Amino acid sequence: MGTLLLSFSRPFVADHFHDLPGFVEARHGHNWDAEATFAGGGEPAQAQALDAWVARMDYSLLNAQQSLAGRNPTAELLARDLFRFLEADGLPVVRVKVREKANYWASCSRAPR
Repeated sequence: MGTLLLSFSRPFVADHFHDLPGFVEARHGHNWDAEATFAGGGEPAQAQALDAWVARMDYSLLNAQQSLAGRNPTAELLARDLFRFLEADGLPVVRVKVREKANYWASCSRAPR
């Protein structure tokens, strides 16, 4: 029998810009989507943790987020930030995806222990 995985997805809107050497881009916004996949059955705490992260990012300037400070806020960085946020809550997170555009997304996961 396979492992049961449950995913939650939440949209959010946020601006960002890129200003580090080699990657400079003016401030602009996206309609993002964050998805988190957990092992086991769905627990309210899993959806609530994703909602908390999304609420922090929603309608914000991502460059001003403390957890992203000093780095260009790319989809890859957001995926890593979301994964660490959920993992710090002790949740059984398996993978997260952050979609910046319809055809551009990044995922973050940890190899099984």
